[in-house]
Amino acid sequence: MRSLLAGAAPVFALLALSASVSVVHAAPSATLQKWRDGGTVVVGVRENASPMVYTLDANETFTGYHLELCQKVIHAIAPKAQLKYMVLTAQNTMPLIDNGTADFNCASMTNNLTRQKQVAFGLTTYVSEVRMAVRADSGITSFKQLQGRNVGAITGTTAVQILRKYASDNELNFKTLMSKDQFESFLMLESGRVDAFVLDDNMLAGVIGQSKNPKGYKIVGEVIGAEPIAIQFSKNDPQIKKAVDGAILQMIRSGELHKLYNKWFMQPIAPKNVNLNLPMGSTLKKLLAQPNDVPVEQFQP
Repeated sequence: MRSLLAGAAPVFALLALSASVSVVHAAPSATLQKWRDGGTVVVGVRENASPMVYTLDANETFTGYHLELCQKVIHAIAPKAQLKYMVLTAQNTMPLIDNGTADFNCASMTNNLTRQKQVAFGLTTYVSEVRMAVRADSGITSFKQLQGRNVGAITGTTAVQILRKYASDNELNFKTLMSKDQFESFLMLESGRVDAFVLDDNMLAGVIGQSKNPKGYKIVGEVIGAEPIAIQFSKNDPQIKKAVDGAILQMIRSGELHKLYNKWFMQPIAPKNVNLNLPMGSTLKKLLAQPNDVPVEQFQP
């Protein structure tokens, strides 16, 4: 039996090699070829989701960590492609990607099973960790110090669900004041109506960076929840998924993604040249060591 397996091994190796060669030389899909020929790629963005993607000025010059990453991925798979930007919302992103109106969504969006029914996700390129923003002189460093205090949160966010579960599990009792967005919640923190504002760390960093006094606030607390963030595109073209993941893997292995993170989260960024000072978390470090596209339901920080 040993000699039979030994003789078969080269055959299996040859079959595997043949399969890989056929993949490498497979003709690109019509869409991928169009982009490589200099066609237009419609890139979905957000106007105010710093530091992931946001506008710098009235001329709608878009920038941000996830946008720059997305641009690099697109140019890696289609160097001649022309980029056209389209502002998307949380409500219309999935249907517009699904029907082909937009080719990519480069804003910050959690990879989950429900969204996977409409779109494909690339490898995870950010892990959003739920923490809290407080005034720098508040003395608050832990969620357990929120007992009896007022806490700000945004209606409809997963951070609210995570916060309530944490409070229940740890027998904490505090009053939660809800808002429509991060700016309204941060205004409550500025005015003293709440003692802490709970949300994803990147969103907290962005709103602090845009505030009147960025040095007057800081992000603190244990990580009480984490969600994988990735760019999205059509699920109807497997070759796009393969090309995108390949480009992201190359960025990870070359160290380019780590440098990009450092640029946006550990150095001064426009428009106010504020350093968000948000070091890469241990969860993202581990994930980049073993890249995957696991949805939040199966995600194990």
